[in-house]
Amino acid sequence: MYGAGDVRVQDRPDPKIRQPTDAIVRVVLSCVCGSDLWPFKSMPATDTGRPMGHEFLGVIEETGSGVTRLKAGDLVVTPFAYCDNTCDFCRRGLQSSCRHGGRYGLDGVDGGQGEAVRVPHADGTLVKLPVGEDSPLLPSLLTLSDVLGTGHHGAVTAGVEPGDSVLVIGDGAVGLSAVIAAKRLGAEQIILMGRHTDRTDLGRDFGATDVVAERGEEGVARARELTGGDGADRVIEAVGTRQTLDTAFGAVIDGGTISRLGVPQFTDGPMGFEMIMRNITLTGGASPTRAYIEELMPDVLNGTIDPGRVFDRTVGLDQVPDAYRAMADRRALKVLIRP
Repeated sequence: MYGAGDVRVQDRPDPKIRQPTDAIVRVVLSCVCGSDLWPFKSMPATDTGRPMGHEFLGVIEETGSGVTRLKAGDLVVTPFAYCDNTCDFCRRGLQSSCRHGGRYGLDGVDGGQGEAVRVPHADGTLVKLPVGEDSPLLPSLLTLSDVLGTGHHGAVTAGVEPGDSVLVIGDGAVGLSAVIAAKRLGAEQIILMGRHTDRTDLGRDFGATDVVAERGEEGVARARELTGGDGADRVIEAVGTRQTLDTAFGAVIDGGTISRLGVPQFTDGPMGFEMIMRNITLTGGASPTRAYIEELMPDVLNGTIDPGRVFDRTVGLDQVPDAYRAMADRRALKVLIRP
């Protein structure tokens, strides 16, 4: 990406092993993330392109001498940020704050929207998949890289328990994944707030019991009506705008919890007197996706959940710029890339 709206397909040097803990992964599947759309809309123009993509699965082609848990030929999935999985933060289940971790596409590390990636800390980062390259489950397994784990993080940090009412704000792939997660954790009522019928219909398939198309004060009023007037026990905010955070505060019950998943596109929020008086808990943040992969994978493998349905378009590498435009224009929910 060279700036807002400027995504190019270019040849890059083949990745090489630089550290003993590296692995080279040939990408089998990748995708465009909703968070990629924020720089697509606002990134200042630059002469040096930024490699894009942080969700992928693929086959290990080569490992450094320090990699002991994995070998060439293994089919693996990565969380959206690499980590050693051994530092004190990782041991606490906060791999997103790994002391030695980082993000794909930065600091000389390849992006996932390409043919191959050098993965640092391969033993800690990569998880072997018990299927082959031709498995029909690969799209669903790819969601373990980011959106499914992120939706699950929202439900976990919100404290979703059996019998809860949950409001999910946002009908993108993360919001839909949060619906899956809330249902998986036993929520009795799941309200999905979104305006795109094809997406909210999918949300109903995933477990949403109600859909609210209204926004702002009207959306708050409708969500409160559906929850008996008091508001939802748990709110998962999966958009990242000030308006959606205001909606979350308006629609949560006193003593309830709001989990923020959307990448914030604002610098201030309603943090004052009203929140204190209502005893609202505000939590959430970047998902430590690596912490959740082994927990969620069995439900994908046995068909209990089918998160791969969030992909509604598939492209090759040459079509990735079109994929960005399609997602930015809301003509595609989430685009799968087959290099």
